[in-house]
Amino acid sequence: MTFTIDRTANPTDDATRARILENPGFGKVFTDHMVTIRWTEGQGWHDAKVTARVPFALDPAAAVLHYAQEIFEGMKAYRAADGGVTLFRPDANAKRFRDSAERMAMPLIPEELFLEAVEQLVRIDQAWIPDSEGGSLYIRPFMFANEAFLGVRPASEYIFCVIACPVGAYFKGGAKAITIWAPENYTRAAPGGTGAAKCGGNYAASLIAQLEASKHGCDQVVFLDAAEHRWIEELGGMNVFFVRDDGSLLTPPLSGTILPGITRDSIIQLARSLGHTVVEQPYTLAQWKEDAATGRVREAFACGTAAVLAPIGTVRTAEGDFVIGNGEGGSTTASLRERLVGMQRGSQAPLVDGWIRRVI
Repeated sequence: MTFTIDRTANPTDDATRARILENPGFGKVFTDHMVTIRWTEGQGWHDAKVTARVPFALDPAAAVLHYAQEIFEGMKAYRAADGGVTLFRPDANAKRFRDSAERMAMPLIPEELFLEAVEQLVRIDQAWIPDSEGGSLYIRPFMFANEAFLGVRPASEYIFCVIACPVGAYFKGGAKAITIWAPENYTRAAPGGTGAAKCGGNYAASLIAQLEASKHGCDQVVFLDAAEHRWIEELGGMNVFFVRDDGSLLTPPLSGTILPGITRDSIIQLARSLGHTVVEQPYTLAQWKEDAATGRVREAFACGTAAVLAPIGTVRTAEGDFVIGNGEGGSTTASLRERLVGMQRGSQAPLVDGWIRRVI
């Protein structure tokens, strides 16, 4: 598919952009352009464009506003040591995007078209990639139903879009240990639901629990299963791992209620290549508390595209707190983070051929 390129008439000047890139925060400022591709029933994908980043004009009856047909991805572009630009496992994002679309009864965008759209935006806005340590360009591909109708059925018109923003650390304070809250009354997903799809509704449903966590001085939420409210599933926007005293790693299995994280999969493969045993099996909050007290679990960490790896220092519940290891993270978490970041940024060879995709 041919992309029409229509550069913005008012690009951000170099001085302003440089000032922004000194401390971009996360998700607060955006690059100058966006990519859009439309899908219409009977016509398929068409009208691929790179344009100035502008607001959408949506009919008040647009399906996404009423029935939440919307999915998205999160990925990053990195500045390589030689000045080039790379993506980390973008094919996995493309595949997961298709899986999410299928679950939400939305059209499937070809993986190569997804990747070309991402690369088009990265190439035109490459000056927005921070050179600072830990900085990257966060890329947000998403799709939503824009057909104007009020009726419960899959829409017949959709817009696929890619936007991007320069980012620094996801959590305040960088990679320091975080405190998480285990809510009593809220669950993230249930069997047969949309837990494995990256759709906005999952995140909207988690916000009240995240607000509760903030009130208790916590950075994140750890959700338990919907049926028994015992089994650990994932955090509000990240998967979770436990490091045991024998050096093995445990993570909850993908059962349809947990998002299949690309960082999660990368860590599993990386850890096994380093000689760690990695098991995917159910694990209860009560067992975690006991194992933390006895030292059976010496580290725990959350992982995802935005935060990479974040050590978990303290778990807070209505019944009291418990601390993981020394409360500050540990050597296994730090080593895995260092190696993963090294691969993403090109200072270490990728574990698997094809994990790094060169854009420029």
